[in-house]
Amino acid sequence: MTVDSDWDDWLLRAVEDADPDGLAIWYLGCNGFVVKSSGGVTVFVDPYLGIGDPPRTVRMVPVPFDPSEVQEADAVLGTHEHTDHVHGPSQAPILASTGATYYTTDSGHEVVHDEAWTDNWSVTDDQLEEIAEGDTIELGDLTIHVEPANDPDADHPVSFVFEHEAGTFFHGGDARPGAFESVGESYDIDLGVLAFGAVGMIPDSESGEPTPTKWYSDENMIIEAANELQLDTLLPSHWDMWKGMTTEPTVLHNHARSFDYPKTLEIAEIGDRVDL
Repeated sequence: MTVDSDWDDWLLRAVEDADPDGLAIWYLGCNGFVVKSSGGVTVFVDPYLGIGDPPRTVRMVPVPFDPSEVQEADAVLGTHEHTDHVHGPSQAPILASTGATYYTTDSGHEVVHDEAWTDNWSVTDDQLEEIAEGDTIELGDLTIHVEPANDPDADHPVSFVFEHEAGTFFHGGDARPGAFESVGESYDIDLGVLAFGAVGMIPDSESGEPTPTKWYSDENMIIEAANELQLDTLLPSHWDMWKGMTTEPTVLHNHARSFDYPKTLEIAEIGDRVDL
């Protein structure tokens, strides 16, 4: 489900009004981002505006906007099929109001089918595109490459490399290290997003009993992934989202200090903008 945003529409209007010299990237909390290019191309990645499934998963950051109020989007990308990445109530209204194309993997499209996006929202079949590793999406002055990802909790995860004349941006979804060496060798990545979180006692989905749970990279794993990718700058995501999984991203300065990568650490809070 989604809830009303207590931020009104200021963040959406800030994105629409922005005229970046290169790439502007806004953090939406969880693992959601908006990318806008100097050519005016706007792409949403994993925007999630739900509150989880309390009391098992409890959202700890604001809902930053109402998806039906998005007026400009060329594409929406989903890294994998989990609810906080492919979610009809969060993403279908964006497609309906903007005519944007939705790109995700076969497992993501199973969610789209199960949630009946074309029946429950004004989404058409020609807005839905299935992607896989090796695919390339061309959107104006922005080129997006679909690359592998190691997420043992997902059926078919992918990562995305955004190439622009101003720089290269990487979004890894919820992936952990293990599949990124080829990506790091193929691209010179200026800014990379990797999911980071604590191990928490989360109620089991079947028994309801609190169970030690790891959904994202811990401190050592995220630095390992950053080195596979040879990141100039690491931006940790997802650390703010779920009760029991939240953590303190500034500790990564200590973990990264003796490694070649990342060269710098970018800490962003929900609503923050980072530029390339």
